[in-house]
Amino acid sequence: MFMIRLTLNQMEVCIVGTQVKLMSLWDSVKLWINEKSLGVILNVIGIIVILIVAKVLISWMKKVLVRMFAKSKKINDLMSRLIIKVAVFIAQLIVIMVILDRFGVSLAPVIAGLGVTGFILGFAFQETIGNLLAGAMIAINSPFRVGDYVEVGSMNGSVRDMDMMSVTLATPDNKRVVMANKLIWGQAIVNYSYTDSRRVEMGVSVAYDSDVEKVKEILWSIINSYPEVLADPKPVIAVNKLNDSSVDLVVRPWSKPADYWTIFFRFQQEVLEKFRKENIEIPFPQVDVNMEKGE
Repeated sequence: MFMIRLTLNQMEVCIVGTQVKLMSLWDSVKLWINEKSLGVILNVIGIIVILIVAKVLISWMKKVLVRMFAKSKKINDLMSRLIIKVAVFIAQLIVIMVILDRFGVSLAPVIAGLGVTGFILGFAFQETIGNLLAGAMIAINSPFRVGDYVEVGSMNGSVRDMDMMSVTLATPDNKRVVMANKLIWGQAIVNYSYTDSRRVEMGVSVAYDSDVEKVKEILWSIINSYPEVLADPKPVIAVNKLNDSSVDLVVRPWSKPADYWTIFFRFQQEVLEKFRKENIEIPFPQVDVNMEKGE
């Protein structure tokens, strides 16, 4: 009986000790909740509110900038994309800084670390950075827009797309060419769509015994029959050069850039047909050799 009572007393002591420990732990939890949790909960709620408000404001800012740049004639697509991306990046960076500040994080070491990291990455991504800088120069100077027909070095075609890294061209034979911005900015850029009109340069050669005035009349009749030829500036047809075996005339009508090749190819065929019909000789290079019989 004594042993059983002793065991029961020990169990009671253990239970009481456990209860005391649980009460002490619960008191500690309540103390922590009273002192810390309110601040943590408020911080979490504040961060959620900041993220929601920032997302709404950034989305609204993007829409406003897109509408504003769409109405502007001085800012091209690439420049508008660049400005929007930079504005969004700065806004997101400000949001991150505000959130870190609420957590009590010092930004000085972070900024110093980013500086060192950026210096190292600058050497590793020189080509990428070069393309980004060239893209920025293209955006600022606006040498062409999407839809323009351009010639860059040995490549030519219509600009289909452009971003901060590359420009996509569609060639006349429907090939897709992607050129890095660094290559484009380092070469001469010829924009054939820069103005509303373009001069078509064509040449015609006739024999020396041809009636030049009649030739001009035929050429004028062909040019005046084209609805694509603009009345202003006025077309020009004149003798350009006296070659060894031909008289060269130049034909220079003006048209919209989109009609350039339509006029050029149609003119070549019609000149050939008209000259054959009017018996006007189109000369070709030839050499006359006179041989004298020796005594």
